[in-house]
Amino acid sequence: MSLVQDDYATTENAARVPGPSYVQIEPVGQCNLRCTMCPINYRDDVPLHGSQRMMDFDLFCQIVDDFTNLKTLHLQGLGEPLLHPRFFDMVAYAVNKGIRVTTNTNLTVLNQARAERAVTTGLDTLHFSIDGTQRETYEAIRVNAHFDKVIANLETLVETRKRMNSVTPHLHLVMVIMRQNLAELPDLVRLARKFGAVEVFAQQLSHDFGDPAYHKRFQPLNDYVKEQSLLYEDPQRIEKYFGEARALAKEYGITLRLPRSRPRPHPVDRPGRERCDWPWTGAYVSFQGYAMPCCIASTPDTINFGLFNGRNFGEIWNGESYKSFRNQLSSSNPPEICKSCSIYKGMF
Repeated sequence: MSLVQDDYATTENAARVPGPSYVQIEPVGQCNLRCTMCPINYRDDVPLHGSQRMMDFDLFCQIVDDFTNLKTLHLQGLGEPLLHPRFFDMVAYAVNKGIRVTTNTNLTVLNQARAERAVTTGLDTLHFSIDGTQRETYEAIRVNAHFDKVIANLETLVETRKRMNSVTPHLHLVMVIMRQNLAELPDLVRLARKFGAVEVFAQQLSHDFGDPAYHKRFQPLNDYVKEQSLLYEDPQRIEKYFGEARALAKEYGITLRLPRSRPRPHPVDRPGRERCDWPWTGAYVSFQGYAMPCCIASTPDTINFGLFNGRNFGEIWNGESYKSFRNQLSSSNPPEICKSCSIYKGMF
């Protein structure tokens, strides 16, 4: 490591880091689906606080109160948020404090009552995950989901929003783009337009799960990522469907976010925050209350910086574990968990 990089890491991390304005909280640590690319199938984090992997509502309120700079709260983790019986109470609690609240859902448990609460509680943005426009493609990826039901639930939400004369929640379509569903990207842009979504966010598989930090239990995902990642796809085929999607998005006035299919080059002497600034600008909290570096770390037994109790945010955020992680991420030898992360590689 150069002296310049050493000085950069030492100087930047010596000062206290201001509290984040963006926080992601995991309301639920379980899911009704078994999506082929999701590590929830191998989740084994301990300790579990009770048999249900759901955040205690009082703890949620205490944690939100402890983030004094909080402007945007994203309610999502390694599970389906709408499974929480008090999910919309969480939304309302944060909204009433002047916080912008967003979420991501697979739409499978959305119904008329939940659609109405999505409007009345002030949820700002709802990201919905659909990975294909063909039933066979979608259901092969989103195991246990039914394509027709998901589309019907989306229709219910759109109709409810219209009936209640509301522009919120804003709708964003999210897809995990892989070799098997790449050809359906243009049709997903068409589907987004049909249902009034203002953005299509296509993301790569988040991690190759091959590093030691993920232990042996995630190993089956490694082969899947190698089979489905765009890193191994023909660049001409990628550009064909990316190009069609770009043209449609421009025609429809939809924001389209596409990932890089190859790692982004980074300056060797400044590899840290130019690759990922999560530990400086955003906080992630698991359903048990563990502080983690980001959403892609998956489970707190992989890595965590301590357990929030609703009163110790500052102690953890500027504690030695967080500082050490930031210093290492700012170096040329990042934490193991970051090395194969698609955000760190610039491919997410």
